[in-house]
Formats: sequence, C-alpha cells, structure tokens
Amino acid sequence: MQSEIWDLYDNMGRKSEYKKDRYSSEPIPDGLYHMVCDILVIHRDGTYLLTKRHDKKEVYPGYWEASAGGSAQEGESPLQCAVRELKEETGIDIDADKLELVGHSFSEKSRSTFYSYIARVNCKKDSIVLQEGETVAYKWVDTAGFLAYVDSDEAIKSHNMRYEDYIKTIR
Repeated sequence: MQSEIWDLYDNMGRKSEYKKDRYSSEPIPDGLYHMVCDILVIHRDGTYLLTKRHDKKEVYPGYWEASAGGSAQEGESPLQCAVRELKEETGIDIDADKLELVGHSFSEKSRSTFYSYIARVNCKKDSIVLQEGETVAYKWVDTAGFLAYVDSDEAIKSHNMRYEDYIKTIR
C-alpha cells in the first residue's frame, strides 16, 4: 500500500511540525488533528449531488452522502484539498475561488479538523465520474429530496452536522 502523509494541525488550525502516515498504526498525538475537506455540490438548477459510498469503505459502507471529500495530503491547503477531492470523487473540475467555506470544526473522536465547502456548479449532470473504490452511484435530488435525505436514517449525521447552518437556511 502506498503511503499517504498528512500534516497535523493544532486546535487553532495552525500546521504543526508533526506529520502522520495515514496507514501507520501510530495514533495522532493528543491536541493534534488531520485535515479533512468536504464539499456539498449544488447544481445551478438547484439540485444536490448525492453519492453512494462503496460497500467496502471502512467508514459508512454503502451509505449515501451529500458531500465529496477526504483527507488533505502533505502540503495541501484546505482549498487545494477540496478542489482535488471534488475532482477525484466526481470528475467535477472547479476553481478554488468558486468554493464557499461554510464551516470549520473539529472532531476529537476522529482527530480531524473539517473544512466544509459548498460548490455551485454548472456541469452536465450526466458527466459525473465515480472514483473506483470510493463511490458506486450518484443521483441529483431537488431541495425536498435533499431535506428528506438529511432527515432520513440513511444520512451520515456527522456530515449533516457540518452543514447544519446551511440546511437551516433552506428549510
């Protein structure tokens, strides 16, 4: 397995001198976090992109999710990570200045600092390219369908919590 190196950050979001190999069994030291970016995709027609996680994913296998995203690699800024993850998981290519930061949070449980973005896109809706091993299906849903997903037992609640303020605005 190829190594993937993460920079580690303090609870103020500042990069520390510490790094972690994703596949190392060594835990992230107390007080430090790895960066994760997620992106909620909204088409210009007002629909939302949902993707279905691969059944072999370690976390939430087979769940639908309303965001693309993943861990930042060594040297990446939050915006660089978000642009890369969106491209890798959906095929959507977007300029960093088109992303809107809607949240920054920390999780003690996963030792992560999350940067949550909204991407408003105008791509062809059938042009989504799923990343092998990550996602197996996608669908576009209107606002009512998005809210029904958010309120369902099939939603990943931790993802929804990161978009809680935005979700309140569309209710």
